Amino acid sequence: MPLHVLGINHHSAPLEIREKLAFSPESQAEALADLAAQPGVAEAVLVSTCNRTEVYCRADDAAAARAWLVKAGERAGVSVDSVLYAHVGQDAIRHAFRVAAGLDSMVLGEPQILGQVKASVRTAEAAGTLGPQLGRLFQQTFAVAKQVRTETSLGAHSISMASAALKLAQNLFGDLSRTRMLLIGVGEMVELAATYFVAQRPASLVVANRTLSRGEEFAERFGANAMRLADLPARIAEFDVVITGTASSLPILGLGLIERALKARRRRPMFIVDFAVPRDVEPEVSQLEDVFLYTIDDLGKIVEEGAETRRAAAAEAEGIVAREVEVFRAWQESRAAVPAIVELRRRADQYREAELARAKQRLARGDDPAQVLESLAKGLANKFLHHPSQALSRAPESERESLMRAIETLYPQADETPE
Repeated sequence: MPLHVLGINHHSAPLEIREKLAFSPESQAEALADLAAQPGVAEAVLVSTCNRTEVYCRADDAAAARAWLVKAGERAGVSVDSVLYAHVGQDAIRHAFRVAAGLDSMVLGEPQILGQVKASVRTAEAAGTLGPQLGRLFQQTFAVAKQVRTETSLGAHSISMASAALKLAQNLFGDLSRTRMLLIGVGEMVELAATYFVAQRPASLVVANRTLSRGEEFAERFGANAMRLADLPARIAEFDVVITGTASSLPILGLGLIERALKARRRRPMFIVDFAVPRDVEPEVSQLEDVFLYTIDDLGKIVEEGAETRRAAAAEAEGIVAREVEVFRAWQESRAAVPAIVELRRRADQYREAELARAKQRLARGDDPAQVLESLAKGLANKFLHHPSQALSRAPESERESLMRAIETLYPQADETPE
């Protein structure tokens, strides 16, 4: 069974589609079980991030996995068939390596994707859908990503979306020490943004989270206060900078809520960064005159403007990927020979047991041990050579040459046999 990758990402689909075909961490185990139950699917890993939703599977063909993704899109109210991409075999291996190394990211070389892929693999392992082929693939995938980080300068030149968001906020407000800031959610992207913004010493910092205890734990690390997500409508107007990135399936900042906030703020501007996929902020909010809203795609375009300095490092990384693809292919080919090797040894054991039983009978009768050993050796040799000899004598001339080459490989000269 070959390896397949199917999915959508920021290259193939706009945010409006990606946010629909997204799987929250809580739903991935159930989704994997359903995917692995599809006809012909033997192993499966599901990667769902802000910029991609991908299925990695070992299957007879990609039809079942593709149909599963299309149906998942239909249930979410979106058609994805025309924006799905698919890779198989060597191309699937290369894609996995490139994704984990940050070569396929919206921000070239960004490091967050590696942690996200690792989390997806752990989920598949816990769900029982990570088999030996995908297990080995991702083991080498993580090694390749580490090699790219240590042997090239790709990561060193990466400009994160969080740092881009900070610069945009500074362009709007100048000195951020006079701003009041709200973080919604406690996810990885919000945490990364917090490290940048907190360094600017805002006038106040508040963390809003659905679970107050988790929000308080997160807030304590940044010297912030915590509030319940349910309190947002009453307090949203307090904040100049809002950074959100929850796992909510529905927007939590609607057009009406922000309109009321702007009215209470007497049209003072609000700067909002939405890292979430699906989006936390209704798209219509961007049309409000005093709101400066940036989505994950908006930030990606801004960051891409400075990507030229990372392209040389990316070329080095692509070379590493190409070499490691060949290494993995060699491992796959060696695994493909295992059933034949097992069968060959089984037949050899049959020959050995038959000749050994005959030799033991002769020794029990009192035959000369030297003659018994000679007969044992000849008997084994004859059994090993009988079928190859027949194949050679019966083969047409067009096949005989390839058989001769196989014999030279399988049965080297005595002086070439390893000790």
